[in-house]
Amino acid sequence: MALKIIDYGSPEYRQMIKMRDEILRKPLGLSFSAEELEKEKNNLLIGAFEEDQMLGCCMLVEESPVKVKLRQMAVANELHGKGIGRALTLFAENLARDRGYKIMTMHARKNVVGFYEKLGYKKVSPEFIEITIPHYEMEKEL
Repeated sequence: MALKIIDYGSPEYRQMIKMRDEILRKPLGLSFSAEELEKEKNNLLIGAFEEDQMLGCCMLVEESPVKVKLRQMAVANELHGKGIGRALTLFAENLARDRGYKIMTMHARKNVVGFYEKLGYKKVSPEFIEITIPHYEMEKEL
């Protein structure tokens, strides 16, 4: 498996949108707007690949000079439990650390809080609803 930074607008980025749409949005009856996708051009886009096939993806969004937010983590449904999400998260943490960030934050869906807790993230908010489902804000010092 290869982990790499994806260029906005590239064929890999189109794979990333398709994966996120299938896994994160369509099951909730939602889709991406052109405005949402336009905002991503300044984000750090990350993918996990086997050959040219995307296995998983995520992105980092700067919140402040010391804080970065992990967003849009998705792993192909048939590959859950194979370490891809863990590898993506650790790769994202290393990229963030290399860029001088001290804290990684996220809005984690309630059903994956345990996954992130195993990686050292802590809940820092009460449960809240975002995109129609329960989430928690979580963070970790890098």
